[in-house]
Amino acid sequence: MTPSHASSAGEVARILLQCLQDGRRVEIDGLGVFLPDRRCGFRFLAKTQPKVFLAYVQEDARAVDQLFDNLRASGFEPWMDRRKLLPGQNWPRSIEGAIETCDFFVPCFSHRSVSKKGGFQAEIRYALDCARRVPLDEIFLIPVRLDDCAVPARIQKEWQYLDLFPDWDRGMRKLLAVMHRQLARAGVTSKT
Repeated sequence: MTPSHASSAGEVARILLQCLQDGRRVEIDGLGVFLPDRRCGFRFLAKTQPKVFLAYVQEDARAVDQLFDNLRASGFEPWMDRRKLLPGQNWPRSIEGAIETCDFFVPCFSHRSVSKKGGFQAEIRYALDCARRVPLDEIFLIPVRLDDCAVPARIQKEWQYLDLFPDWDRGMRKLLAVMHRQLARAGVTSKT
């Protein structure tokens, strides 16, 4: 470890300990949560839930918030920029890191998202690059439709999508079944 890395690691440890002494929990995305504990100073709970990156446009935030909550309640760790990014974080790099480390990438298509330029399209392109590194028989990218929109041809050509409309509960059951089946094939279980 170089002196500058040791200094940075020492600063992180100092901040972590100060937060714990103040009675605050500290979550390190993708790693776990440090919790204050009166007996031994702190406890560490490792993150073991499968991580699901949710790509969407701001106009669909309400529906994606519901998807986030449903996934969390079903034992997954959803990742959504509005809920995970912290002030001061380098958001493009944080989003790339979240895509690189997720178990599933779920782009949420709608009439609003399919033609909108910006971050949603960039996230999909980055996920497609990441999908090239995933073994061919594994499920990584699971496109969902929030309404009766046309899924982009590039996605339709290679990936089967599922609908979360007109019956949200039915769509969620399908989505969860696909994820659980893939996790079982990989020998991973989620906490349900």
